[in-house]
Amino acid sequence: MAITSFIPQVWEAKLLTNFRKASVAELVTTAPTKIEGNKIIFNRIGASTLKDYNGSIVWDEVTTTPIELNMDQKKYFAISVDDVDAVQAAGDVLDTVTEDEAMAAKEVMDSYVLGLYTDVDADNTIGDDTNPIALDKTNVYDYIVDLGTKLSKKKVPNSNRFVVINAEVLGLLSKDDRFTSNPTVLENGVVEGQKINNMQVVVSEEIPNVNGKLKIIALHKSAIGFGKQIENTEAIRLQNAFADGVRGLFVYGAGVLRPEAMAVLTATIA
Repeated sequence: MAITSFIPQVWEAKLLTNFRKASVAELVTTAPTKIEGNKIIFNRIGASTLKDYNGSIVWDEVTTTPIELNMDQKKYFAISVDDVDAVQAAGDVLDTVTEDEAMAAKEVMDSYVLGLYTDVDADNTIGDDTNPIALDKTNVYDYIVDLGTKLSKKKVPNSNRFVVINAEVLGLLSKDDRFTSNPTVLENGVVEGQKINNMQVVVSEEIPNVNGKLKIIALHKSAIGFGKQIENTEAIRLQNAFADGVRGLFVYGAGVLRPEAMAVLTATIA
């Protein structure tokens, strides 16, 4: 069976589309201004200065500070299929195959991005590994409110704020009358219609768990920069099987751009 009709762009587009639909990392981070090779570039714009008006105007020049991060994380997928052409032609089969691979990539990249909580501003923490906060249904809502207050004290914008929890914490929240008792979690983890202290609640099982201590992360979208791409997607005829192989390489990277725009609660479930 020939694989000359393999179209890598079709596979890559499907993979990225399925990834974006489900990725928490994609939702809560800033995309790069541009990508150059394996380098992702973000621009931080300097603010102008307000001055007293006395009849004349002095103009400030807007400056941008480029922040460059390397996409130094690499994960590959390699799958065998009986017939690449048949899979590619059958949209539902292609969707299933690429969705499985995208979900695997989503779990890895979400975990990587949320693991950057360690770069949080020291003032923006509640509890620590030595003295975690014991959460229960009576206090979980209030502690999440406190995370939002940490962001407000750092003058973080009110829009595009998120708080990332896991299903166990969501279960506690659903027992508080200030939260919905029947939450609906969308594909990308968003809890539909639920904000706490102006932070959109997002559920992810990839939040860090350090020796039984959960890291609940509140952040503004500008706190973390994240970029990814797929390289070298190709199909080959396998020598040791009557099948075709499809393989590709996810390349990605992330970094904290604004430590003050993130707050972390270290907790256990009481």
